[in-house]
Amino acid sequence: MRERQALQSARRAREFEAFVAGAAGRLLHAATLLTAEPPDDNPRARALLTAALAHTYASWDRLRGEDPYDRTRQQVALRFARAAWRRHRGHGGVLGPLSPQQRLILVLRVYEGVAEEQTAALLGLPAERVRVMCARAITAVLHPPRGPAPARALSGAAP
Repeated sequence: MRERQALQSARRAREFEAFVAGAAGRLLHAATLLTAEPPDDNPRARALLTAALAHTYASWDRLRGEDPYDRTRQQVALRFARAAWRRHRGHGGVLGPLSPQQRLILVLRVYEGVAEEQTAALLGLPAERVRVMCARAITAVLHPPRGPAPARALSGAAP
């Protein structure tokens, strides 16, 4: 009996290691986008991914045909959402100016390609709200607000 459990445990570890080897890079990038940290200095994103992977590993035997990537991505999103509601802004990066909810929706919809309905269900929001927030986030990223006008132009002085 113990030998059988040891073999199952070794198989489980090999399968999980293969999954992590194939998926960790993309998941870390998604977590880095969510936390708005620089790619080369992303401790919050790494912690987020580590916690999500630990959850996936703990439930590995219960996945039963479910995609482990989807499960881990869902855990990253949920863990980010829980933590982000307490801390509002990111540290910078292209998604830094967005709210945590906008970052989450944008990463799920655009970067990960999750369907609007699935994103809405995951976040407990109406699909229309997800659509609007995604559009606003895309607009904010593509067309960031401009800084104040130069003082000379405001005072009416000639250039």
